[in-house]
Amino acid sequence: MAHELPPLPYDYAALEPVIDSQTMKLHHDMHHAAYVKNLNAAIEKHPELASKSAEDLVRGINTVPEDIRGAVRNNGGGHVNHSMFWKIMKPQGGGAPAGKLADAIKSTFGDLKTFQEKFNDAGVKQFGSGWAWLTSNKGALAISSTANQDNPMTQGLYPVMGNDVWEHAYYLKYQNRRAEYLTAWWNAVNWEEVARRYDASLK
Repeated sequence: MAHELPPLPYDYAALEPVIDSQTMKLHHDMHHAAYVKNLNAAIEKHPELASKSAEDLVRGINTVPEDIRGAVRNNGGGHVNHSMFWKIMKPQGGGAPAGKLADAIKSTFGDLKTFQEKFNDAGVKQFGSGWAWLTSNKGALAISSTANQDNPMTQGLYPVMGNDVWEHAYYLKYQNRRAEYLTAWWNAVNWEEVARRYDASLK
């Protein structure tokens, strides 16, 4: 089964003014599509991997044959990361989380504002391309960042949410003002989906 580009769950312009429609179109239709295409091309060389999900491939990256490991790490990671990214945003998003996730954020970071500041800081300080993450290890929350399309699953962690700090995610609107993008992004967050992912991390 070839990996497929998931449709955006909303219109290209739905996240404006946080993310402009041109950025969404390029990001989804060109960048994410390229990760899917390149992942499929790599898997063709090892048909025995065709039945594995992209998540399984990324989680078990060290078991992927060496000749395609780099391609799967980069493109499988890109596919998994972006498939999550579109879902954890929504039109008229933002606000605050509720339930178990809210409780975990409060007990780990003190309050939502402190968590957001620390998360943004991880994104600002990620040198070059990469992601800022909130991860769960059986419910224990932590903030981290990874380079390129690396995913915390390779370290046995569950990615509850992540923000893309590759320049293609924000440059058309924010240019080199990554911190401004990171701050604005909270107004597009789909907390219900993030909470669902946190609940899944507990299982």
